[in-house]
Amino acid sequence: QVQLVESGGGLVQAGGSLRLSCAASRIIFGIYTMNWYRQAPGKQRELVASSTSANITNYGDSVKGRFTIFRDNAKNMVYLQMNNLRLEDTAVYYCNANRRRPGVATDYWGQGTQVTVSS
Repeated sequence: QVQLVESGGGLVQAGGSLRLSCAASRIIFGIYTMNWYRQAPGKQRELVASSTSANITNYGDSVKGRFTIFRDNAKNMVYLQMNNLRLEDTAVYYCNANRRRPGVATDYWGQGTQVTVSS
């Protein structure tokens, strides 16, 4: 059974930094696109950052220049470095492993980690 386990969330003041980690197990990590999503209360889940199997990264407009996603395929880990945090970054952050092939979509999710940014 594939497991994704996030860690690193917590309470931080606006302008501060946090690094989230996601440990994947029982998965051929290198072939998956790894994503970080977040969901704030009353809002839809949104894609924050992604890293493809070719290590191509993409970011949501609201986090560009502040967040960095990086992965370590040897350790089955993906990270999200979050700098200059804002109040609106408060959300539960989820790690996602995604693979798309013709006619087949595979998604795995972690349980989420809470990030709270205070003023």
